Amino acid sequence: MSSIKPSLKHQLADRGLDTSLLLLAPAAVFVIMLFVYPFMYGIGLSFQPKGGGVGVGSYLAFFQDAYQVESVWNTMRLALPAALFNVIASIPIAYTLRGRVPGKRFLSTILVIPISLGTVLVAQGLLNFAGRAGWINRFLMLIHAVDKPVALVNNYWGVLFSLIITGFPFAFLLISSYMSGIDPSLEKAAAIMGANGRLRFTRIMLPLLAPGLATTFMLTFVLAFSVFPSATLVGNPAGSTRVLALAAYQAFAEKFDYSSASAIAIIMGLIELVVLGLVMVWRSTLYRGSTGGKG
Repeated sequence: MSSIKPSLKHQLADRGLDTSLLLLAPAAVFVIMLFVYPFMYGIGLSFQPKGGGVGVGSYLAFFQDAYQVESVWNTMRLALPAALFNVIASIPIAYTLRGRVPGKRFLSTILVIPISLGTVLVAQGLLNFAGRAGWINRFLMLIHAVDKPVALVNNYWGVLFSLIITGFPFAFLLISSYMSGIDPSLEKAAAIMGANGRLRFTRIMLPLLAPGLATTFMLTFVLAFSVFPSATLVGNPAGSTRVLALAAYQAFAEKFDYSSASAIAIIMGLIELVVLGLVMVWRSTLYRGSTGGKG
């Protein structure tokens, strides 16, 4: 009696292969073509200095140039404060709007509008409102709060304001989603046991929310670390806001030094990985159990 030959699907299943994984093929091709290949190509190009040969000359040239190294600190001075401010500022707002608040949908919409504006439009708005002839300086001089216009743009502060405006909606939406996953009955139980609002937030909400805050910080940090248009439009691209992305652009488009541009891009990625790694290590020490909510 001949045995029935199992189908290919069952044969693959017996070997631990699930045919449904084939659905990932388009996404895998997309990632390989638009991320893996350019990344590997950039790494190879960074070891081919403009002068010829193969080596770490582009990296050495970067770290031996004080002007280039300063761009690392310029980028960190912008990205870290912007990411921290957006996360910290989002917590009380998201916490307040978590419950039934009149006009909650309208307020949430207003807070996330900057997502639709883009960095260029935000920069234009900052120049109009916070420039030397902008509305803010006009008002301050009208009430005699200052004798001359305050420099709020075309410097470090202009870029920082731009990063906060564009990055806050992302932090707010992420933290709001994390808070929606925390069971409100936990706070109610603490209230029944006599805990006031401050204790309920610091002893229950904040520890449960901390892993989400770490993730939100990582995403907003990466977003701020890659700043480029704002550093040029509302900053001082030759001085305090000459960030890594701008240094890479100048090496690529102005000096036609593709090796140096690739090296700077790789350095950017490595710095981001170090910061994200440190945050991930801290995140691994936090609470990782269920929050009992719907999220």
